Amino acid sequence: MMELRAYQREAVDAIYRYFEHHDGNPLIVIPTAGGKSFIMAAFIREVIEAWPDQRILVLTHVQELIQQNYIELVNHWSLAPAGIYSAGLKRREAQAQVLFAGIQSVHHRADELRGFDLILIDEAHLCPRKSDTMYRRFLDDMHAINDKVKIIGLTATHYRLDSGLLTEGDARIFTDVAYEVPVKRLIDEGFLSPLITKAPDTKLDVSSVHTRGGEFINSELQNAVDQEDVNKAAVREIIYYGRDRKSWLVFCTGVQHAYNVRDALREHNVVAETVTGETNAMERDYILTGFKSGEIRAITNCDILTTGFNAPNIDLLAILRPTQSTGLYVQIAGRGMRIAPAKENCLVLDFAGNIERHGPIDMVQPYRQGGNGNGQAPVKICPNCRSYIYAGYHQCPHCSYDFPPPKAELNPAASTKPIISRKEAFWVDIEKIRYSRHCKVGKPDSLRVDYYESSLSWYSEWVCLEHGGFAARKARQWWLRHGGDPDVTTVTEALQEAELLKRACRIYVQEDGKYWRVLRHQFGGDVEIEVEDDLVEEEYEAIEEEEAPF
Repeated sequence: MMELRAYQREAVDAIYRYFEHHDGNPLIVIPTAGGKSFIMAAFIREVIEAWPDQRILVLTHVQELIQQNYIELVNHWSLAPAGIYSAGLKRREAQAQVLFAGIQSVHHRADELRGFDLILIDEAHLCPRKSDTMYRRFLDDMHAINDKVKIIGLTATHYRLDSGLLTEGDARIFTDVAYEVPVKRLIDEGFLSPLITKAPDTKLDVSSVHTRGGEFINSELQNAVDQEDVNKAAVREIIYYGRDRKSWLVFCTGVQHAYNVRDALREHNVVAETVTGETNAMERDYILTGFKSGEIRAITNCDILTTGFNAPNIDLLAILRPTQSTGLYVQIAGRGMRIAPAKENCLVLDFAGNIERHGPIDMVQPYRQGGNGNGQAPVKICPNCRSYIYAGYHQCPHCSYDFPPPKAELNPAASTKPIISRKEAFWVDIEKIRYSRHCKVGKPDSLRVDYYESSLSWYSEWVCLEHGGFAARKARQWWLRHGGDPDVTTVTEALQEAELLKRACRIYVQEDGKYWRVLRHQFGGDVEIEVEDDLVEEEYEAIEEEEAPF
């Protein structure tokens, strides 16, 4: 059976729950790298096994996603009655019970495909509102064949630049958000890689660039941004900040800009290649394979690797592509959020001012009908470490810089702010780490890690190497990020290897109810290590239940 993460199970259940009470077209909003393909695969299998006569269409716009979604299903359900309809993939299995198709290949072939009971649209934010489009005409044809067909959208960004939220407006396809999981939750739970930022000195000047339809006019944008001195200055900063990072993905404004930035990287002996819409399929596959394997360090691209590109090894994003589109900004940032062994985070270098334009990706405010879109993004730059941080922070979470308090202002009106809010996370300097065995009757042992600061206060986390499901996967990620031997699978082995692990000199913690949650680690420094085995700590059972998802 397909084992879903908690939020993935919630998403599937939300679809069932929605159709129990509503007749509309729901949206499922899952952040990039949150596993939309897996959620679709689990949902499809459950539907077919419960209602064997149902016919399902999974519709998207690029062949990489068609293939990715199809493979996700058959990998977990080898007997899936699935097929593909895509001219680019040279497959036209029109009568498959579960059909994965590209809109360009099927938009005028409704009669050939015949009816469906369910249509799942991946990357649903690409469905235009206009009536005379491939998506709208095809969906109208599907309704004509089966007026009871249900349409479900899946996306990481449920808004469009030209029309705002997908669920607003008279011409909308999707009527409600049935389920949405926040980016921050998936980062905190270890399913997405944290993004960190540095504010570069090089800034792209777009003050003379006009907009059309809410976005920068592309020809003007390329002329303004693609300047030799600017490209070389940006590349110098990419190389400086990326010196310890292995996989760089660079977003450019146009094809020539992508080649020019690539050439500037090569002048510094960086192995760099370019992918654009003009790159032929064979060359593109060669480049992307080399990038994922580490043979190619940097790829520059122009509007081609924003969706459907899965490379968990990306640990640096360089954005030289200014955009007014909140969705495009979030999609670009999402390329660095997949987790990988030994990957602590992904560094974002935003030369294009998109962070200041749109704000943190978990707090973006997309265009809404009736708004002017001129609000100021809630970010500021730490003067000490040059990180972009949320404007409301009083202390930089990266370097602990304390911002001077604002001047007090009396307000005659009563406050309407909530009385309690979740505490801000902060860094703690660590002097000693203790590794021990945690035992609980009826449960596998776990590795307990206690971090002590100078005041002898401590913060704890549990590494559940011997458990199953989510806890085991999270433990595996933790162990590899700390430089552990991949062959270690038990607490006994882990305790024997503990002194060889990378030592966290600082940890990033956040108060969570009565307890503390360790969100990330910074390695290095002279930290004392203590290893203690055969320790049963029943007094910590309450904390274990809260922190460790056994």
